[in-house]
Amino acid sequence: MIDIAEQTENKMIVFQLKGNEYAIPVQQVRAIEKVSYITRVPRTASFIKGVINLRGVIVPIIDLQNRLGIGEIEISEKTRVIIVSMDNIEVGLMVDLANDVLDIPAESIEPQPEVVDSIKAEFISSVANMDKRLIMIMSLEKIVSPLI
Repeated sequence: MIDIAEQTENKMIVFQLKGNEYAIPVQQVRAIEKVSYITRVPRTASFIKGVINLRGVIVPIIDLQNRLGIGEIEISEKTRVIIVSMDNIEVGLMVDLANDVLDIPAESIEPQPEVVDSIKAEFISSVANMDKRLIMIMSLEKIVSPLI
């Protein structure tokens, strides 16, 4: 597990869900892909959209909005799948839009505020306060734990 508080600067992939900005450490990201054909898998959790064949590797796809309890993602031209690697397992996170890569200084990272909804709270590790932007930093371990 990466402890972001110990680093002086954190390179993060920033993405959007329902207009809010979230981030994950770039070290855990393998690729960012456009949405391709997703094969539905019967009897899986509602937040698992299915699987894709990514260059010969079968990758489960998580609807991140559904996982956070904020609705289902509406697939558009801007929708992206962020392929992350956890414990040698690749998982795709479907997001509304993958914005950019940011270097977030450690002093900009604050603990998760108390007002975060309890459903979302378990998936948010901290918040980056950068100028007028608040970026919620995700806990990938909690998001993909049902698949590991």
